Amino acid sequence: MRLSSYFTVAVTFICAAALCMVAAGFSVTLIEDNSKKEVRRALDKASLTWADADANGLQLFLIGTAPSEAERFKALSVAGSIVDAARVIDQTEVADREAFAPPRFSIEILRNDSGISLIGLIPQTDATEAMRADVSKIAQDGRVSDLLESAQYPAPEGWAAAMELGLHALRLLPRSKISIDAGNVSVTAIADSPEEKRRFESALRARGSQGVNLALNISAPRPVISPFTLRFVIEGESARFDACSADSREAAELITAAAMRAGMTAPPECSIGLGVPSRQWSKAASLAIDKLDALGGGSLTFADADITLIAHEGTEQALFDRIVGELETGLPEVFALHSVLPVPQDASQGPPEFVVTLSPEGDVQLRGRVGSELARETADSYAKARFGSDAVYTAARIDESLPRDWSVRMLAAIETLSKLNNGSVTVTPERVRVFGDTGLVTAKAEIAQLLTEKLGDAEDFAIEVTYKKKLDPVLGLPTAEECEAQVAGIQDGRKITFEPGSGNLDASAKSVLDDIAEILGKCPEDLRLEISGHTDSQGRESMNQELSQARAQAVLNALRERRVPTASYIAKGYGEEKPIADNGNEDGREANRRIEFKLILPQPIAEQTTTLEAVSEPAQDGQDQQSQEQEGTSDEQN
Repeated sequence: MRLSSYFTVAVTFICAAALCMVAAGFSVTLIEDNSKKEVRRALDKASLTWADADANGLQLFLIGTAPSEAERFKALSVAGSIVDAARVIDQTEVADREAFAPPRFSIEILRNDSGISLIGLIPQTDATEAMRADVSKIAQDGRVSDLLESAQYPAPEGWAAAMELGLHALRLLPRSKISIDAGNVSVTAIADSPEEKRRFESALRARGSQGVNLALNISAPRPVISPFTLRFVIEGESARFDACSADSREAAELITAAAMRAGMTAPPECSIGLGVPSRQWSKAASLAIDKLDALGGGSLTFADADITLIAHEGTEQALFDRIVGELETGLPEVFALHSVLPVPQDASQGPPEFVVTLSPEGDVQLRGRVGSELARETADSYAKARFGSDAVYTAARIDESLPRDWSVRMLAAIETLSKLNNGSVTVTPERVRVFGDTGLVTAKAEIAQLLTEKLGDAEDFAIEVTYKKKLDPVLGLPTAEECEAQVAGIQDGRKITFEPGSGNLDASAKSVLDDIAEILGKCPEDLRLEISGHTDSQGRESMNQELSQARAQAVLNALRERRVPTASYIAKGYGEEKPIADNGNEDGREANRRIEFKLILPQPIAEQTTTLEAVSEPAQDGQDQQSQEQEGTSDEQN
């Protein structure tokens, strides 16, 4: 009886356990199905159709291939909002990044007096932090607003070279907007003067590299011209401007049209500036030019609202009176006309003159007549102050019969000469004649303005000044290619020699290095140059490489001692690996023992291989250390 009772209880417990198992299984299945359905519905509602859900008991598995990391995170968040996030098992993957096209990287840099702003998307490479450090150095105490975003993609071809050129432009231009993308740099900036604009453009184009498109839009504010000057001369069949000023491009075109009617063959370059005395300036100028042409020639000078017309000697009085009368009637009211008809002089008496000359070497001579001993001493002192005490030679005699304003004219002539690179200024009672060469584009206009200011608008003067590009302090600089060619020309037939088996320069190398230093001293300061050393094949290869490096470094040091700016130069030894002749005979070995000067041309740099700083600045410190280690090279003959 007792056994039967135990059996009944056991069966009851077993049945209850089975029922619980069935109920639990049914509940789990119900939970699994509901979880999958609800999560799938939520994923579809969130447009995450790439994702799917599966369940195993209380665990929910999220599966699928996400197009991006953001989409993957979004799917996990949606699933976690439906079921407990602890139950969600992430089994999703992210699509291969290389399957998607990289974004377009670009950066816009804005610089003004308050600081620098960086805006854009850039590749996340080692060069990024170096670029930010460079920008901070350029800003100095200014504020840097960094709004850059970065992406984990390799830098596209041309990005590093464009960034290097863009940062160079940023250093030069304190007020600028610089847009950079792969292979392209666009610069919009403001310069303080036309001369500064030309200097900026020349420097940027000289630094430009192959493979980078450079677009420049540098503007300069219109200068204030005081006095507002225009001078037009007709001599025989030729007509020219010594100075041309206008207040607008339209006014310049109107004046140019009148000059072309008067016989000028090439359009002039009129300075567009502020300070015009009347809005009718162009009307007055074109009318006066037409009347000077009708008169048959002479000179016409505007100094603000004062106009001086000087006819040719021998012009008929009746014609002169008629033309001057028509001009006086037609001029706007603000303008005042002073007209001169020169009286023929007795040809038997030569006019007194004062002549000051400037040679291409910088020597100045003062000759002719002066009014007194004091006037001679004053002119001598003034010339020495302008050109240097050792450069001035005075040989002028005293003539007390000279006009009262003679001393003023002498000093004006000396000051005028300082606008030339070489030439002369001749002063007579009737005229001041300026002749010579200059490297300043605006020299003629400045000379006309100076003489008008010093001598008055009624003065007659002739300006025969020629602009020469080679004398221009900006454009006259040789290009990098010209510098390389000139140095190669010096080495043609002459050689930089060293002591046998040593990196020490031979005494005979001094004259060659002096000539090379003279050329490099005239080249752009940012000229990037490699001084390469080469040897023949005698001796061990490693020793030859060390010897060639020591010799290249010795040449670099010698140029630095001659005050050549070598910050952008590097010294590199190639040993015997680049022969130019046969090492099997003495003549060939002698040719292979050489120093070469080669330009370093910026090249697009592959992504991730170097930092921007390593691209833009040669690593001199390491080379100096290498040069020190090379002291005491082998005694092998090379």
